Amino acid sequence: MSGKGNPATAAQQVGLLAEKLGMAEKLITYELDGDVAVIGLNRADKRNAINDAVMAALREAVFRANEEAKAGVIFGHGANFSAGLDLAEASTWMKPGAPRRKRGRWNRSLDLVARGQIPVVAALKGACIGGGLELAAATHVRVADETTFFALPEGQRGIFVGGGGSVRIQRLMGYARMADLMLTGRVLTAEEGERANLCQYVVPAGESLDRAKSLAARIAQNAPLTNWAVCSCLPRVNDMSHDDGLFIEGLIGQAVASTEGYERVKDFVEKRAKPLVKPGRSGDER
Repeated sequence: MSGKGNPATAAQQVGLLAEKLGMAEKLITYELDGDVAVIGLNRADKRNAINDAVMAALREAVFRANEEAKAGVIFGHGANFSAGLDLAEASTWMKPGAPRRKRGRWNRSLDLVARGQIPVVAALKGACIGGGLELAAATHVRVADETTFFALPEGQRGIFVGGGGSVRIQRLMGYARMADLMLTGRVLTAEEGERANLCQYVVPAGESLDRAKSLAARIAQNAPLTNWAVCSCLPRVNDMSHDDGLFIEGLIGQAVASTEGYERVKDFVEKRAKPLVKPGRSGDER
């Protein structure tokens, strides 16, 4: 389950990925901060608009993070998280007579974020629009600063969501709210996005990355197998019937049982474990 059974092979893979990532450094930045991989969308002059090259570089970065980190953070350089699909590039393959572009190219990358080995926290600010919101929706925890705004302008552009938004965003906010954004062009503030379940935290302007790193560092302290189960099991249970979900829950509960889990439970029973934080606070005690 961990994908780390052969250290030499894993190290070689990470090295190759680092080389590829270096070639794409203008599109994606990568930093390993302790146990946390910090991944940045690096097209600030384009409001971090996403094209196929960006998505390919993101996939390499997330794969690397899964190999060497215990948690991840995704953020946008500059004033915005991401304004979504690079419409300038899209216009080239949407042009009448141009070869039809295959759908689903983004899904492999975003599925690796959503159902990979490690939890990922998104640090949002400014525009979180269209494909940018689809990327944010693939992460597990989303921190928005007060400048963040959410929109799905596909209806105005004559296109449709193509990065899993019809599944992930709809599950977060429900059909009625998603349809409202797509049909009317409504734009949500950070506070409205929190109420609509698009983010779990709202922080002052300029503080989303710092808080995302803080939360990711806290998440990295959890038992890795439990983190894996939260990322990869819970979303699949959501796809199942009641009985099948309970069956898989039982299997996963046995699968994540480990010596580490035993020691953590023993620490709690013997009163060595750190107590829960006060109500109204998160695990990073902020």
